[in-house]
Amino acid sequence: MNIHLFLPELALLAGCLVAFCMTIGKAGKNGMRGAVFCAALAYTLAAVWALPFKGSLFYDAYRVDLFSQMVKCVMGAGFCLMLLFGGEIKGIEGDVKAEYYFFLLTALLGLTLLVSSVELITLFIALELSSYSLYLLVPMRSAPDGQTWHVEAAVKYLFFGVASSGIMLFGISWIFGLSGTTYLSTILPVLHTVSSQPVGVMALVMLLCGMFFKLAVFPFHFWTPDVYQGASNETTAFISALPKVAAVAVMARFCALAAPDSVALPTLLTVLSVCSMFYGNLTALVQKDVKRMLGFSGIAHAGYILLGMVTLKAWGFATALYYGIGYLFMMLTAFLVLYTVAPNGGNVSVKNLNGLSRRSPLLAFIMTVSMFALAGIPPFAGFMGKFMLLTSAYKSGYVLLVIIAAINTAIGIYYYLQVVRAVYAEDDASSADTPLTTEAGTRIAGICLVGITLALGIMPETVVNMAYKAMQAAW
Repeated sequence: MNIHLFLPELALLAGCLVAFCMTIGKAGKNGMRGAVFCAALAYTLAAVWALPFKGSLFYDAYRVDLFSQMVKCVMGAGFCLMLLFGGEIKGIEGDVKAEYYFFLLTALLGLTLLVSSVELITLFIALELSSYSLYLLVPMRSAPDGQTWHVEAAVKYLFFGVASSGIMLFGISWIFGLSGTTYLSTILPVLHTVSSQPVGVMALVMLLCGMFFKLAVFPFHFWTPDVYQGASNETTAFISALPKVAAVAVMARFCALAAPDSVALPTLLTVLSVCSMFYGNLTALVQKDVKRMLGFSGIAHAGYILLGMVTLKAWGFATALYYGIGYLFMMLTAFLVLYTVAPNGGNVSVKNLNGLSRRSPLLAFIMTVSMFALAGIPPFAGFMGKFMLLTSAYKSGYVLLVIIAAINTAIGIYYYLQVVRAVYAEDDASSADTPLTTEAGTRIAGICLVGITLALGIMPETVVNMAYKAMQAAW
């Protein structure tokens, strides 16, 4: 086996082993955080070093190429920045903090294995590894003000996740029955011939259900607002960002299984996209809890991502991946502020952000950049991402879908700018004169996230061209 191809995964596995051993003893929370950060940094550097490598492992069930390595680099960078949010973890029960870090690392390991898996059983196991790690993270939150949101959120997350996994496994059995294999490269030519038939479409749609759940696509979205609100701020930051990029990457591999002239699958994706955009944006308009608002807006952003998938072309997949990468950093930017502002790890309402510009000009600026980017205002990543997605859909003939997406973008601007108005135009007399102190790691992470969000918007061609080359190399 070529060890250098598996080096990022080995770094994570070593980190998981160290973290597990530290959970057995009495490791301090800072020592645990440092160990996990070192493992994540080693993983990220190994993924960057392995970018030009290409090869297959484990009897061709695991593929290392530009496509998978690019996604691993992004997830590693995002995870490292998330660990810099603060010096002390907030909102997690004190006696499970060591285990919390361990499951964060295993969730990242599962997502890493997911993006390189090109065999359905291997892919399903990787998906379950990441999913069950996240299921365990949600109930670890300490009860804020005696509330039990986290328990309800954990139950809903588990039940909906298990249901989507069951449907996906059923789809795998159908695809195996149609093709006689579980290797994607062998399935590709078979499904190209049957993807226009009802049985082929149903098999592919059921296979996509696991990714629809990760992306929070309508109607697999029901868990999203409750989990975002009930989970701790750190857990929600992870759930809202990293799994989305992995899901976009895997969906691109799956959608490539359909014939380029297929009609049924793009039609279904179009319907799901429209429903996701309207439901997410219209419901987000009335939300007062910022995390819950971001949960509903995440459903709408899943609809935007599907704009690239309906094209069934490599360029559409590349723009969807670019938008997923930008969305990861936009969400982490927002949650850095929520993490810092939240008292004792509690939830933050829009009113809690009143007067933030007076308490911390830096955090106010970071929050404004995040909201502008999510709203699709130039020159940030959200604008270029939406522009490229709309362009790719328009060139493929989906004019009505483009118009609907543009209308939804306008709707989204309203509730994002509500947050900006609270940050700058509202005053909270009780806390406006109380400055917020930020640690060095928080400031570094905030500046890095703002810089990345701005760079992705100003220079999108670098990432999009790499994603396009990666998508072509994926098969």
